[in-house]
Amino acid sequence: MHVHILGICGTFMGGLALLARAEGHRVTGSDANVYPPMSTQLEEQGIELIQGFDPSQLGQNEDDAPDIVVIGNAMSRGNTCVEAVLNRGIAYTSGPQFLAEHILKKRWVLAISGTHGKTSTSSMLAWILEDCGYEPGFLIGGVPQNFGVSARIGGSPFFVVEADEYDSAFFDKRSKFVHYQPRTLVINNLEFDHADIFDDLKAIQRQFNHVIRTVPGEGKIIWPKDSEAVQQVIEMGCWSEQEVYTKRYAQNSENSIVNGNVSSAESEQGTWSSKLIAEDGHKFEVFLRGESQGILDWQLIGQHNVENATMAIAAARHVGVKPESAIEALTKFSPPKRRMELIGEVNGIEVYDDFAHHPTAIATTLQGCRAKVGDAKITIILEPRSNTMKSGVHKDTLAGSMSLADQAYLYQADSIDWDVKAAMEKSELPVSVLYDIDEIVNTVAREAKRGDTIIVMSNGGFGGLHNKLLAKLKSDCEVTRT
Repeated sequence: MHVHILGICGTFMGGLALLARAEGHRVTGSDANVYPPMSTQLEEQGIELIQGFDPSQLGQNEDDAPDIVVIGNAMSRGNTCVEAVLNRGIAYTSGPQFLAEHILKKRWVLAISGTHGKTSTSSMLAWILEDCGYEPGFLIGGVPQNFGVSARIGGSPFFVVEADEYDSAFFDKRSKFVHYQPRTLVINNLEFDHADIFDDLKAIQRQFNHVIRTVPGEGKIIWPKDSEAVQQVIEMGCWSEQEVYTKRYAQNSENSIVNGNVSSAESEQGTWSSKLIAEDGHKFEVFLRGESQGILDWQLIGQHNVENATMAIAAARHVGVKPESAIEALTKFSPPKRRMELIGEVNGIEVYDDFAHHPTAIATTLQGCRAKVGDAKITIILEPRSNTMKSGVHKDTLAGSMSLADQAYLYQADSIDWDVKAAMEKSELPVSVLYDIDEIVNTVAREAKRGDTIIVMSNGGFGGLHNKLLAKLKSDCEVTRT
């Protein structure tokens, strides 16, 4: 079958292309910007890439048209290829639906959902299964460093998927994860996000309830007891086995939940919890029904990663992995790219790249970093780039989320609909709002000193700021030495 993908260079659609190719299909695709690293990864797998959306890529007649066109959710009516598909009556589908119908059928799907931590938790779970010999397939919205690719077909029935609540396509406004029909569903957390498609938190909760309705009765849902928003979703109706996670150390099993009812009985639906041994989260103990399952000493930091890891261990246990084996696997885990990734160190100054683009993610990242570096200076450089950030939904909570840093630099791009400088006036830490990336680079480099930690936060390329900053730090260091 000839599969043509519109919007192929996004992480999800690019991963889907790799899976389709691995299944033996001929795969082609196009995007507005075809560039590495995704273009290189795809071309190495024999996938033909086309720059732009000229309708000629769909062939000249019925005989040379693709058998099916997969339309990415970034595509909309008015796009020349979309209009040609509709006018010519070429079969089309969304990415999530193609994944469900052609890849996930007869698979044991382990879906990782939630506002934060999906990529990290999916990567952890895939690695646990891999290290324990399960040969999972996966599709993750990032590049797990243990694998080096964002997707693979796998050699077993088990498939880990990052389950996004964003909509599927212009013609299918259901959340992506509604298509996946998971047997194991993890809900990490739940907050308001994606203001471009959801009116409020209740609208998102309805979508989460929809995916819960697709989990079989013998399936399992793993969720955080401390999240009121997730609790409300569960109370909307749940027919599957459940396990809950609590941040507090559980001395007994009285918080166990079976089919929506609290039970004190010992059962397979036990409470998971964790206990920090190192304040920064690099060492902690995992508990199931109050009984220690082992201590994890690894390279990641932050309470959020402790929670992500415990959820991944719980999900792996559902398919048969013993918690102690999962803990051992995670000692060898490397975080996905752009999740507090150390991209360079110059003259004792460490520069990290982090994907955080929501106040909660910013705060939890800084919490872990502060616990690690103590009183050393932390500088953050933030690009409010997500659709929700650009609309100003989080402008009143953004300053507070950065409170554990010592200095913040925010980029006011033309696409931002609100006055960043005005929103930062009541901030308790020094915040500089700048309108030029090169000015940010020069200012930060000039003020940086040995022992500082600099975290660049953006869900995009940030105009190449990361490399520009490293180059400037190196240049200034060489001048100082001279």
